[in-house]
Amino acid sequence: MHRLIVALLASVDAVIAAAVGLAVTLAPLTLLWVLGFGGGADWGVLWPSAVSVWQLGNLVPLSITLPPDYLAATGIDAGAASFVLSLAPLAFAGFTAIFAARSGARASHADAWLTGVLTSSAVFALLTTGAALTGANDVARAETWQAILVPTLVFALPALVAAVVTEWSEAGSGAIARLRDRVEAAPHGWGEVPALVARGTAVVVVGVVGIGAAVAAVALFARAGQIVALFQAGDVDPIGATVITLVQLAYVPTLAVWGMSFVAGPGFAVGTGTAVSPAGTQVGVIPGLPALGAVPESTTSWLLLLALLPIALGALAGWIARSRLLHARGSFRERMLQPAPAGGPASSRFDAGKTAALSGLLSGAPSEEPGAEAHVDEPVEAPEDPIAARLVVTAGIALLSGGAAALLAWAASGSIGPGRLAEFGPDAGPVALAVGLEVLLGAAILLLSPRSAGGGNSAAQDSAPATAGVEPVADDEPNPEPPEAAAFAAVAAFTARRSGAVPAEDAEERHPSPPVRGARPTPLPDAAGGVTSEATTEPIELPRLD
Repeated sequence: MHRLIVALLASVDAVIAAAVGLAVTLAPLTLLWVLGFGGGADWGVLWPSAVSVWQLGNLVPLSITLPPDYLAATGIDAGAASFVLSLAPLAFAGFTAIFAARSGARASHADAWLTGVLTSSAVFALLTTGAALTGANDVARAETWQAILVPTLVFALPALVAAVVTEWSEAGSGAIARLRDRVEAAPHGWGEVPALVARGTAVVVVGVVGIGAAVAAVALFARAGQIVALFQAGDVDPIGATVITLVQLAYVPTLAVWGMSFVAGPGFAVGTGTAVSPAGTQVGVIPGLPALGAVPESTTSWLLLLALLPIALGALAGWIARSRLLHARGSFRERMLQPAPAGGPASSRFDAGKTAALSGLLSGAPSEEPGAEAHVDEPVEAPEDPIAARLVVTAGIALLSGGAAALLAWAASGSIGPGRLAEFGPDAGPVALAVGLEVLLGAAILLLSPRSAGGGNSAAQDSAPATAGVEPVADDEPNPEPPEAAAFAAVAAFTARRSGAVPAEDAEERHPSPPVRGARPTPLPDAAGGVTSEATTEPIELPRLD
C-alpha cells in the first residue's frame, strides 16, 4: 500500500481514538446539562470538564482546587480545598491503547509500519495539545506538559509495540524481518527464545488480569447488598445515580487490576494505613462510594490459595514454551523415516537395497545411473534443547510478567482526595515482586523439568536406541548388517545383472553371495536366460519381534 494512504488511515485512527474518548465523556455531561439545568447554564463549561475527565482517564493527574463559595455551601474544611486527583478510570486508557495497537498492526500489514506509527502518534499528540490548551479550567488543572505527553505515550507505545510484534511475526522483508531471520537462525534453539518469552508473557498478563476481573466480579456480587445500601445512603436522584453508575463503569478495569493484586498476595489500599489482602484486611472509615462496598471487612487465610493461580499461569506459559522448543526436535518416528545420505548407517543401506531390488523387479529396467548404489538421507539428529535457552526463557517470562504487573498496578493506583484518601490502589513494587516470583516458580516447573513433553525423561529418550527391539551398537564397533540385508543384496545384484547395467563379476564383488549354511542350492536364471547352479540362496532368518 502507498505510504500516503497508510499515513491518511493512521491519521484517521488517531482522530477516532481521541474523538471517541472525548465524546464518551461529553455525552453524559450534555445529558446532565439538558436534564439537570434545563439548558439554562453555559454549555461552554462542559468542554473543559469533559477534557479534564478524559485526561484523568489517560493517566494525567489533576490538581483540584475547590472554590470558596462551594466550601461555604458544603461546610468542607478549607484545609481540604486543594488535593490531587490521580486514580484513573482505566477504561479510557484501555480504549486508547487497544485502538492504537490496532492501528499499528494495520500499518504493519500495509508494509509501512514506521510511517503509520509516526503519523498516528503525531496526529494524536496534536489533538491532545489542542484539548489541553482549550480545556484548561481553574477547578481541575493539569500541567501542560503532562496533559500533552502522557496521553500521547498511552497511544504511541501500544501502537509501536503492536507494529513491531506484527512485523516480527508476519513481515517478509524489512529491517525487523532481517533481524528476526538472523535471530531464528541461531543454533541450539536460541532463535526461538524472543518469541517464546513474548508469548509466555502475553499468556501470563492476560491470565492474571482475567483472574483479577473474575475476583472483582465475585466480590461485587457477594457484597451487592452493601453496594445498594451505599447507593441509598447517597440520597441522589435518578440523574445523579446514572452519573455515579457511569463513573463506576469507567473504573471497572481499575477494579480488575485491584483484583489481580489481591490474587497475587500484596493486595491494595483504600486509604493511608489500610490494606486489603488475602493475609488480612485492615481498613478504617472509607468513602461512601458504592463500588467500595465490595471491599471485604475481613478475609480468611484460605484465600492465600489464590496465589496458586499465578503459579498455574506460569506453568501454562512454561508448558507452551517447552512444547515449542521440543516441536523443533520432531517426533521420534518422523526422524527415523527421514532419508539418509550415502555412507550412512547399516539400516539406511539396508532400506536402500530393498528399494533398489523391488524397483528393479517391478520395472525390469536399469536406473538412470547404472550400477550406482541408491542411498537415501541419514536421519538428521534433532536439534539440541539446551538448559541455558530454557533458563533464559523462564527468567524472561518472569521478569516481563512482573514488569507488566508493576505497570498495571501503577496505573491503577493514585489519590482521590485529601488526607488519608491520598493512597488508593496497589503498590507497584510488591505486586511486581509477587507476580514475578509466582510466575518464575510455575514456569520453572515445566521449563526446567528433566522430563520431556511426552512424559519420559529427556536424556533417556534422546539416548534410546533407534529401533525398538534392536540392541544399541557401541560407538567403537562397526554397524552390523541386518540379517535380511544379504538376501535383498542378492536380489539387487540379480536385477542389475539381468538388466545388463552391471557385469556379473562386478555385481558379485559388490554383493557376494552369502555362505551356504546347509541350505539346498536353488537354481536361479542367469543374465542370458539360462539356469546356473552356482547361485544359491539360503533361508532368511527374520529377527524375533517379541
